[in-house]
Amino acid sequence: MTTLRTVLVTGSSRGIGRAICERLWGQGHTVVGLARHPEIENSPKNYRPLPMDLSCLEAIDVGLRKMLAEYPMLDAVVSNAGAPAFGNLEEIAHRQIESSIALNLTSHLLVTRTIVPFLKRHKQSDLILMGSEAALRGGKYGSVYCAAKFGLRGFAQSLRQECASSGVRVTLIHPGMVRTSFFKELDFEPGESDDQAISADDVAQVVEMVLGIRAGTVLDEISLSPLKKVIHFKDR
Repeated sequence: MTTLRTVLVTGSSRGIGRAICERLWGQGHTVVGLARHPEIENSPKNYRPLPMDLSCLEAIDVGLRKMLAEYPMLDAVVSNAGAPAFGNLEEIAHRQIESSIALNLTSHLLVTRTIVPFLKRHKQSDLILMGSEAALRGGKYGSVYCAAKFGLRGFAQSLRQECASSGVRVTLIHPGMVRTSFFKELDFEPGESDDQAISADDVAQVVEMVLGIRAGTVLDEISLSPLKKVIHFKDR
């Protein structure tokens, strides 16, 4: 029998985050979906939208503490929010670098900083951080995005050691190219065939597996990638 959990999912309104929410609420879990516009049409009663802009770093702690007072049984977090940032470094504006690092790295640290003490109150809890293949190797035009994801990987590895004795399992998931709206504003995207990109639900299935695995086992890092890596550059 599946143990029902209360799970916070950030970046819940689209892409990977939405797929995670749909899979988890379909299993009967209570899902708190955090996004700037977290409402999802035809969502069930066990989906609870939480409007919050994680790019406003100063508001994270207060907003999350209010949420935790409402959901004291929250025992899992999927820290998924993020946005693309690609291009030649010298062509990326100072403010773009700041905002990318703030959302793709700093917001994850601040969300975790507020919530980990509450997770430690449970006998078993989970913190899942959404990394990327960009956390494993640098790539052309990806200097800013890779910097954030490399930082997130180091953060997860350190936190894993800090939390082990308290029963908080820390897992980092590295998706490769996922067929979502992530690429909408970029000048490249995965190839068209099914074996040239993974789906958002592939990642959601892995999250479900992490949450359901035996309490004494931790999946430290998981990488997902398409069978064939094909990048399609859009017409300009």
